[in-house]
Amino acid sequence: MRNGLMSAGLSAPISACMADRMVDRLSLGQLDKLNGLGKLKKRKAGDVTINEFVRQTRALQDPEIIGVVTSSGIVCAVR
Repeated sequence: MRNGLMSAGLSAPISACMADRMVDRLSLGQLDKLNGLGKLKKRKAGDVTINEFVRQTRALQDPEIIGVVTSSGIVCAVR
């Protein structure tokens, strides 16, 4: 999950923090949906803000994913 978030453009520290939280809170199916976000593939680590990542996850139309990604982003950004 951490590597996938980094491939989506989030920084390494944010990716590690968010991955730890998301794997504990989302199902494998939901994690697979996140992994399939095509718009976020092949970006350099650090190129994407948490806000942009949250906006892109809205396309999945899964309130639980959006909630976990949002809360994880907030918690990890202030660490």
